[in-house]
Amino acid sequence: MTKCSHTDQIRDIQPHTRGCEECLKTGEKWVHLRLCMSCGHVGCCDSSKNKHATKHFHTTTHPIMRSFEPGEDWGWCYIDEVELDFSR
Repeated sequence: MTKCSHTDQIRDIQPHTRGCEECLKTGEKWVHLRLCMSCGHVGCCDSSKNKHATKHFHTTTHPIMRSFEPGEDWGWCYIDEVELDFSR
């Protein structure tokens, strides 16, 4: 089983916005939101047209995001390609 080797990069962050930062600027819509656990950037998921959360990873190499949807406690490490459990 693959483990995430980047959990040391998780910070105690606050989200920058309540919606996808880039979509809010352009008036676009999103499907679901993701929160960068390194800097607090809020981006839209890969089911959204613009996939801003993944674009944020490619721009910054911040490895871990978590769902920014109410009631969801999972995250994802882009580098190790492993799901994380934030319910603890």
